[in-house]
Amino acid sequence: MATSTQAIGTAAVDRQALEEKVKAMYHQVAENPHGDFHFALGRGLAEELGYPPQDLDRIPAEAIDSFAGVGNPVGIAGIQPGDVVLDLGSGSGLDVFLAALYAGPDGRVLGVDMTEAQRLKAQRLADAAGFDTVSLHAGYIESLPFDDASVDVVISNGVINLSADKARVFAEAARVLKPGGRLAIADIVSESRLPEQVKCDATLWAACIGGAAQQDEYQAGITAAGLQVRQVEHNSQYQFLTDQAVAASRSYGVKSINLLATKPA
Repeated sequence: MATSTQAIGTAAVDRQALEEKVKAMYHQVAENPHGDFHFALGRGLAEELGYPPQDLDRIPAEAIDSFAGVGNPVGIAGIQPGDVVLDLGSGSGLDVFLAALYAGPDGRVLGVDMTEAQRLKAQRLADAAGFDTVSLHAGYIESLPFDDASVDVVISNGVINLSADKARVFAEAARVLKPGGRLAIADIVSESRLPEQVKCDATLWAACIGGAAQQDEYQAGITAAGLQVRQVEHNSQYQFLTDQAVAASRSYGVKSINLLATKPA
């Protein structure tokens, strides 16, 4: 993760430990999607979250197998033919490939991910399936390797909660968006602030619990980056699997949301 100053109610989690745990976990998601994880994976999850089956039929099945999203940001992003789309934490590529379908042959879809196994898998699938408008890039969502005002739409699915510097993520998303551009996010947030012992535990962060910012602070961070929140919806169909995650959901209101924001024209 980036090393800049934390914000949005997060605690002093060991960022090096967090990065190592997240990379290790999502390496396994890429290489062994049928393994035992604390979260659901695959096509069943994607359909429960509202992805149209007919669209899933048009993208590589291996990308769907490793899908570990928490919502459907593509469904609220309003991607148009010719759009340039950037996926923050693109994983094995389900959202990237769907975005490429909607952006069409005149569009372009960029994915950025710090986990090499995920990135290489997505690029292999893109090359094999002829998704010529897709490119995958090594990098961190807190320091994007893209020019200012170069992207029409930024999407992200279940990733920003893993960052220890969410304010920087939102600032970077705002920087790369063109005036009038859209930010569409699915992520994990909480209704109340998590206790310090949870927020300082890198293992709980990697499990998509410890990094859940309080929802009002999360939205305030987006506004502080110069974006305007337009739509927020609770993904009630997303279910936590482990006892620990279920307990956090009950105690602190940890939940999944879809959020749409825009950059002023």
